[in-house]
Amino acid sequence: MERLDKILASQGVGSRKECAALIRRGEVAVNGAAARRPEQKADPEHDAIAVRGAPLCYRRTVTLMMNKPGGVLSATRDPHGVTVLDLLPPEQRARGLFPAGRLDRDTEGLLLLTNDGALAHRMLAPKSHVWKRYLARVDGPLSAQDAQAFAAGLALEGMVCLPASLEILEPGPQALAVAAVREGQFHQVKRMFLARGRRVLSLRRIAVGGLSLDPSLPPGAARPLTPEELELIWAPSSPFPQA
Repeated sequence: MERLDKILASQGVGSRKECAALIRRGEVAVNGAAARRPEQKADPEHDAIAVRGAPLCYRRTVTLMMNKPGGVLSATRDPHGVTVLDLLPPEQRARGLFPAGRLDRDTEGLLLLTNDGALAHRMLAPKSHVWKRYLARVDGPLSAQDAQAFAAGLALEGMVCLPASLEILEPGPQALAVAAVREGQFHQVKRMFLARGRRVLSLRRIAVGGLSLDPSLPPGAARPLTPEELELIWAPSSPFPQA
């Protein structure tokens, strides 16, 4: 049994404060009876909960989209720095939440936080081939030869990258490009650019599979994904032109 306001907040209905206000206004029902107290207890898996007449489809697993800011660690805890979980308000700190994949401390953008181990495993498994897209600013010009090298599969120390995509948006003198990779090796995107003689000045992940970063989400903020958005992660996609 859990507090009703906490149940609603965990499902993305609103903040804990907003959910409490909904309950006090009589807009939430449990088993057909209007609830009036945010602290009322309910069993989210067995009780019928409705918000403004619409049934609440309870999901025990939670997946959040975060717009990760720079300078924050993609970790559950760290004694020496701020982690992405430290940025979450209390109502979003679901039990067992962890980053599904990592972004470097200084890399910004789309990061998924979940307590669904199966989802994280599927997303990160190489055989899933989930494309991750990054907007990169580098310290010099880029050319078609760089794009061809990405597509051929760059050889890095200790690994040969799978074929990747490089779309050059601004060729120079500090080029801007979108790099798309299917792997998530340590500092991989930065190392790929270094292999082409370019140092990354800024890096921002803008998409995972078919799921793009919500442009209205401020840095450091997070929100639950809808079921439709979750499915976008697995949407068939490729940054390469189709023959």
